[in-house]
Order: sequence, then structure tokens, then C-alpha cells
Amino acid sequence: MQIKQIDADTDKKSIARILLESLPDWFGIPEATEEYIADSNGKPFFCAYDGEKPVGFLYLKETGRHTVELAVMGVLKEYHRQGIGRKLFEKAKQAAKRQGYLFIQVKTVQMGRYDIYDDTNRFYLSLGFKELEVFPTLWDEWNPCQIYIMAIS
Repeated sequence: MQIKQIDADTDKKSIARILLESLPDWFGIPEATEEYIADSNGKPFFCAYDGEKPVGFLYLKETGRHTVELAVMGVLKEYHRQGIGRKLFEKAKQAAKRQGYLFIQVKTVQMGRYDIYDDTNRFYLSLGFKELEVFPTLWDEWNPCQIYIMAIS
């Protein structure tokens, strides 16, 4: 498995589209998926490859002078539990540190709402994220937004 930083915005959009459309359990709202794809432009973007095949990606976006957000992450379901998400995150975290950020945050659906998102929550906690705050209606009342944060050391 190889992790590469992707610089060309056209490549970012293509990779994001392929992977997000392959993950309807997490990215099943077409408008939101299109927003993630479009928002990849100009962002630090990392892709995991199995040979030539993109199997996972994430990108970061600045949310404050000292903070970057793990804006979106997706790994093909058949590649889950192989350490790919962790490797992508570590590469992105190193890049954020080099760029001078002090914190990284991520948003997901609050633990206890859906089994599939409980797995996502456990993954972020296993990376070392800590609970910051829940916004009950940031997205909608069925999907309370859990924000996790981590100091970049």
C-alpha cells in the first residue's frame, strides 16, 4: 500500500468521486457528495493506492489560524481494517504539522446513533482524537454532529 499526496485538482476530484460514490453507506446524499468533491480543490489531499488502484483518500481544510480539519475521508469497504485510514491520517497529520498547525479536528455523527458511525467514532478515538463538543442540530436533528480534536505534537 502506498500513500501519495495529490497536487492536481482534477486528480483530486476524480479520486474523490470514484471513492465517495463507492461508499453509499456513508456518502449517500448526492448533494453532499458533490460538495465534498468540489471542495477538494486546493486542499492538502492524500490517496492510498493498492498498485494503481485508489482505495482510500482524505483531505484537510483550514478552519482557523492554528487548526485544520480532516474534512472528508473514505476507504473502500473491502479495504477496511487494514490500517489504510490510519496511514492516510498519519501522513496528513505530518503535513499539517509541517505547515504549522497546532490542532486537527474532525466531525462525525455522534456515537450511539448508528452502528456504522459508531465504528467511525471508535476509529477516530483510536487515532487519539478527544471529544470536544456535540452540536445537536448542526446538520439535522437525526445526525447530531460530534466534533473531535487533537493537538498536533
